[in-house]
Amino acid sequence: MDIEEPAGKASTTKSNDTWTRRLWGTIPWLFLLLLIGIIFLLVVRIGSRQAAINTQKAQALKNTRPDVNVVTLEMIPSPIYDRISLPGVVTPWVKLDILAEVRGRIVDKRVEEGRTVRKGEVIAVIDSRDYDNILAQTRANYNAAQKALKRLKGLHQEKLATQAQFDEAKARVDGLKAAMNTAELNAERCRIRASAAGIVNRLDAEPGRYVNVGDKVAEVLQLDRVKIKVGIPESDVAAVRNIDQFDIRVDALDGRVFKGKKYFLSRTADPLARLYDLFIQVDNPEREILPDMFVRVDILKKEIPDALAIPLYASLSRSDNHVVYIVKYDHVQVRPVSLGIQEGWLVQAVSGLASGDEVIVVGQRSVHDGDAVNVVRRVRRPEEINQ
Repeated sequence: MDIEEPAGKASTTKSNDTWTRRLWGTIPWLFLLLLIGIIFLLVVRIGSRQAAINTQKAQALKNTRPDVNVVTLEMIPSPIYDRISLPGVVTPWVKLDILAEVRGRIVDKRVEEGRTVRKGEVIAVIDSRDYDNILAQTRANYNAAQKALKRLKGLHQEKLATQAQFDEAKARVDGLKAAMNTAELNAERCRIRASAAGIVNRLDAEPGRYVNVGDKVAEVLQLDRVKIKVGIPESDVAAVRNIDQFDIRVDALDGRVFKGKKYFLSRTADPLARLYDLFIQVDNPEREILPDMFVRVDILKKEIPDALAIPLYASLSRSDNHVVYIVKYDHVQVRPVSLGIQEGWLVQAVSGLASGDEVIVVGQRSVHDGDAVNVVRRVRRPEEINQ
């Protein structure tokens, strides 16, 4: 006879079996999560150990690397100048072409090329006989006309000559006087004179040469002072407009420097070169500076009286910024700087540096921020760096 289990006991047994099956079903997942956790901890531990090893290696390398030898430049405020140097050419202060004013044959040459002449001095003489004859005839006619006018005047006063006759005689006298003045002027023009004082640079007045009106006879230059012509770029016109004094270096005279002052700045630019002509006056009492010599014009655009200047190569580019390295307590510090005007191989540090800072000018490419360095030399002036 089968004995039936109570209904409550059967239900409990069934529930236990279900829980047991669920427990055994989660064991693989628990094991998997445990395995993942163990792997993660191992990875973290390995990474930490590797970082510690790298740190130890870097520290060991730093400790074993010798200090870099450097040279520093002390920042001392001093003037710096924004200059430009432009080419120029010498032109005479005055260049005059002496032209023949009458035609004729040259019969005499009074001066030689290279001689200094006074204003009005005779340079050459044209055969004046034809002009002298014309003058003599015109003068005779004028004198005769004057006498006739004088007689006619008396007759006119006595009512023996009409007003028309008197006016005609007077007009003849006036016309002959004008003709006589012209004849005198032409006779005088046969003596070719210098229209300005200067040096006879060229003389074509050789005896026997026939000249026409307007032919060039001589060239006279004034060189006691000269003009320097220099082209100014459009970007520098505003600065040059406010400058009156210039330094002129003449290479042909062993690089001598002469002082000049502004004479004229053109208001229009050359259509091709886009340069504005600047003319500078330079005194030349010894006449050493000659026309067509090439010169260099130094133009001072701006002066910073108390600038901090560093060599161009002391500044390094880092991520589109400029940085320098300074030494503080025998260790390197990096300093971002902004740069200003440049003069030669020096450039102004507008910001980032202070008076007394020691900027590394030799060895700066071999150091990093925080490095210990060995300062083998300290200089106070840029020109001492290469000494």
